[in-house]
Amino acid sequence: MTSKLRKTGGEVREEAAQSWAAVVATARRSVADGLVVGTSGNVSARVGDLVLVTPTGVPYDRLTPDDITGVDLTGRQVLGTLVPTSELPMHLAVYRTTDARAIVHTHAVHATAVSTLVPELPLVHYMAAALGGPVRVAPYAAYGTDELAEHMLGALDGRSGCLLRNHGTVTYGATLDQAYDRTAQLEWMCRLWLTASSVPGLTPSLLTEAQLTEVGERLKGYGQRR
Repeated sequence: MTSKLRKTGGEVREEAAQSWAAVVATARRSVADGLVVGTSGNVSARVGDLVLVTPTGVPYDRLTPDDITGVDLTGRQVLGTLVPTSELPMHLAVYRTTDARAIVHTHAVHATAVSTLVPELPLVHYMAAALGGPVRVAPYAAYGTDELAEHMLGALDGRSGCLLRNHGTVTYGATLDQAYDRTAQLEWMCRLWLTASSVPGLTPSLLTEAQLTEVGERLKGYGQRR
């Protein structure tokens, strides 16, 4: 255990170490899956009142356990020496206003393309229900600003994911796996709509709100029961 982690003490120290490893693994996965390029995008996880977040400008394959980067809910750095992601205001805004335990932000190509075209992703597939309903596009604001964080919160109202105009995606969940799955599903739905809407002379059929609501109820019982 590193000296940086000893400062947090006890069980929180161990959970922080495990969560940091998961944050780094998720960030590397986003690169491998083509959801981000270089050091774009960022990942975070909440452990109590501690937020572990990827640092700014550091390639994910270079991060080690000693590079753990953590802030409190006010943004004050309490772990590590690397500067946290420039998108920290977005992450903190989500943690302050939702029950999120993990956040994934990407610059995924298809999702970003859709963000430049429409104010809301058309209901081309029922998996929109997994994000709480039709996925909205937050108005543009410069990255890393409180204004962008505010726009994002409006688009996330009642949702667990949204698009950021001319920027990318934000999704959150109870775990990093859930947050990542949501961003991957969102990118897939955007790719699906772009593909279907590109066929000359044809318009994609869309689901109704009632159909989406029905799927939302069915998804509550989806998966293995333990």
